[in-house]
Amino acid sequence: MRILGISAFYHDSAAALVEDGRIISAAQEERFTRKKHDDDFPHHAISYCLTEAGISAADIDHVVFYEKPFIKFERLIETYLMFAPRGFTSFLKAMPLWLKEKLFLKRLMVEKLGEIAEDVDWRSKLLFAEHHQSHAASAYYPSPFDEALVLTMDGVGEWATTSLGVGRGDSLTIEREIRFPHSLGLLYSAFTYYTGFKVNSGEYKVMGLAPYGRPTFTQTILDNIIDIREDGSFKLDLSYFDFCTGLTMTNSRFDRLFGGPPRGPEELLTQHHMDLAASIQEVTEIAVMCMATALAKETGIKNLCLAGGVALNCVANGKLQRSGQFDRIWVQPAAGDAGGALGAALAGYHDHFGLARPAREGLDAMVGSYLGPSFSPEQIETELTAAGAVFTALSDSEVIARTTDALTEGKAVGWMQGRMEFGPRALGNRSILGDPRSPTMQKLLNLKVKYRESFRPFAPSVLREDLEDWFELDCDSPYMLMVADVVEKRRRQMTPEEEALFGIDKLNVARSEIPAVTHVDFSARIQTVHQETNPQYHALLSAFKAATGCPVLVNTSFNVRGEPIVCTPSDAFRCFMGTDIEVLVCGNAFLSKDDQDPALKQDYKDRFELD
Repeated sequence: MRILGISAFYHDSAAALVEDGRIISAAQEERFTRKKHDDDFPHHAISYCLTEAGISAADIDHVVFYEKPFIKFERLIETYLMFAPRGFTSFLKAMPLWLKEKLFLKRLMVEKLGEIAEDVDWRSKLLFAEHHQSHAASAYYPSPFDEALVLTMDGVGEWATTSLGVGRGDSLTIEREIRFPHSLGLLYSAFTYYTGFKVNSGEYKVMGLAPYGRPTFTQTILDNIIDIREDGSFKLDLSYFDFCTGLTMTNSRFDRLFGGPPRGPEELLTQHHMDLAASIQEVTEIAVMCMATALAKETGIKNLCLAGGVALNCVANGKLQRSGQFDRIWVQPAAGDAGGALGAALAGYHDHFGLARPAREGLDAMVGSYLGPSFSPEQIETELTAAGAVFTALSDSEVIARTTDALTEGKAVGWMQGRMEFGPRALGNRSILGDPRSPTMQKLLNLKVKYRESFRPFAPSVLREDLEDWFELDCDSPYMLMVADVVEKRRRQMTPEEEALFGIDKLNVARSEIPAVTHVDFSARIQTVHQETNPQYHALLSAFKAATGCPVLVNTSFNVRGEPIVCTPSDAFRCFMGTDIEVLVCGNAFLSKDDQDPALKQDYKDRFELD
C-alpha cells in the first residue's frame, strides 16, 4: 500500500511517501520553490516523491492530510466567542480565508491534487489525521522502540498544544492532552516575538541567545505567566497575551512586566534581551522536565519519543537525556509541521488501516533523514556547466583527499552530496563545513558566509565512535537534536578576566580545542555521524581525523540567512558564488572560488527576506 502524506496551508508545507510501511521519500516545498517556510500546496514535493518511487499519481492508494480543518475552525469560533467582543478585528481578518479555502479543505485538496493528475478519483482516496496524531505517529513509528511514551509539544494543532501517547508494537494511542490556549510553544513564541525575532522561524535564535544571558526573569515568568504543576500540566495567564484576540503575541501588560515594548527586528540586542532568552529557555526546560518526570514515574516506560516544534529545542532535549528519567530518547528529525506530512502517512498506514510496522534496520526507520532528491554525476555536471561553473571531476577517494586539504587549510567548504535531508537540519549532505579548531571560523561563517547574527553558534559533526572522547554524551544524536558539553579535558582554562565577561563579550573567547563549535557555556549541538547511514561523510570525518587528530567538523546548513537549504547543484553554485565559501564539492565535481568567472558573483546578502 502506498500512502502520500501532506502538510500545507499554515507553514512548512511538505509531502512524504510511505510504501508498505517503509518511508520512501519526504521533502519540504520550500526547497523547490526557494521560498522559506513555504506554506503553499506542495506540488513540487509531491512530484518529487512520485518520481523517487518511480510511480505515477494513479499508483497512490490514499492521501492523508496532517490535520482536521473542521475541528480547527471550531477552535477559531469558540475562541472568539470566549473573548468577544475583544478580538473582532483579528476574527474578521481570519474569516474570509477560512470561508474561502480552509473550511472546505477537502474540496481544495481535491482541486490541487487534480492539478497533478486530473483522471484520479482523489476524493475517494483522501483521509484526514489530527495534528498531534500526525506528530505522534512521526515520532513513534520510525523510532527504534517497541514500547515508548510519545510526547508532542508545539504551538497548537486543532485544539491540542501538548499530547501524551503510548506506543506499543504496531499501535499508538493518544492518552491525554493539554489544550489551547495553554501552550508551551506559544509561550516560547511570545518571547521570540518580544525579543524581536520572527515567530515560527526565530525560536532557535532565542535558544542560541540564551547562554549569553542570565535567567533573571525565570521567577517572574513562573509567578505571573505560567503555572507549572507537579504532574507536568500547566496553565498560562492569558491576560499577558494577545494571540487569542489580537494580531500580536503579547500586549501592554506583558510590556510592563518586562520593562518596555518589544524589540524591533534589527534593533541592537542588549543584555536585557539575552536575560529574557535565558529565562524563557529555563522555564521551558522546567516544564519539559516536570512532564517527563511525572510521566516516567506514572508509567514506568523507559523509552521516550518526541515531536512537535518544541522538540526542536535541543538544549531541553539534552537536559532531559542527562536527567536519567528514560533509558533512551528518540526525536523525530522533522519535528515541526513539515514532519506532519510523514506522520500523516504513517498514521494512515498504521492507525487507520491497522497495518504492522515493518522490521527496522539500523538506527531507526528514517534512513538518516536522507529522504530528499539526489543527483547523478551527469546531472550535476550538466547543471554546473549550464551555470558557467569551472570544475574538476574527481574520483571518490580524490574528493575526500582534496576536501580534507581544503578544510585543514581553514577554508569554508560547500558540501552537496547524495539525498537531501528532510527537516530543518543539514546532516552532511547539504552542509557548509569548516575546521572546528579555528578560533575565527564561527565569525567567518556567520558574517561572511551565512550573513547572520554573530552570536549564533555552529554545530559539530563527530564520528560516533569518538563521541565520548570529545563530548559529555553517551547516546546517538544523528539528527543534531541533543546538546551536551565539551568534555573537561578538551576545554581551555579561562583567565579571571575572561571568566568575568558576560553577555555578547563572551563571543570571541576561545573555550576549547574546538572553539568554532563550543558555545559560550561550553555546550554544543551534536550530530553523531554513522557509517551505516552516511558512509561518505563518515569517510571525510575519518580523513580529517587522520590529518589533524580531530574527528569533528563544523557543520552548518548550506544556505544564507533567510534562504532555504540548497536542493540542486544550481542552488549550490548560486550560494557558492554569492558568499565567501571558498570551495564547493558537488558530488564528484570540485570547484575552487579562484577558478570561477568573477562576472558570475552574485549579490546574495540581501536577496532573501530576513528570517
